[in-house]
Amino acid sequence: MTTIKSKYLGDLRTECVHLQSGNKIFTDAPTDNQGKGEAFSPTDLLATSLGSCIMTIMGIVARDNNIDIAGTELDITKIMASDPRRVSEVIVEFNFPDKDYTNEEKKIIESVAGTSPVPLSVHYNLKQTIKMNWK
Repeated sequence: MTTIKSKYLGDLRTECVHLQSGNKIFTDAPTDNQGKGEAFSPTDLLATSLGSCIMTIMGIVARDNNIDIAGTELDITKIMASDPRRVSEVIVEFNFPDKDYTNEEKKIIESVAGTSPVPLSVHYNLKQTIKMNWK
């Protein structure tokens, strides 16, 4: 069953519809690759997916262990390489809120960082740098 419908709108832009919810996202080519950079690029979405997937798995484990990680923020950095043009590294920096987490709670959350579907699905040459900042 189809999950997403995507349509090329011209001028290096696509419209993507999540069929279950009807939500839409648009992509543009980045300015360093002939685009306008007016929306996420496909490689931006790859980096975003990596961070969001890790955060989602952390959220599941946190919920299952009665750990409140609401308010956690992510800074995601995508690093491009050339020849061939590709994402060479994604840096995901987690900034947890000041909630007096115990060492055990931190260990539980950190233990699932590399076990979610997106990090396990991308090519092994993609460097994934995960940083955890606990206040």
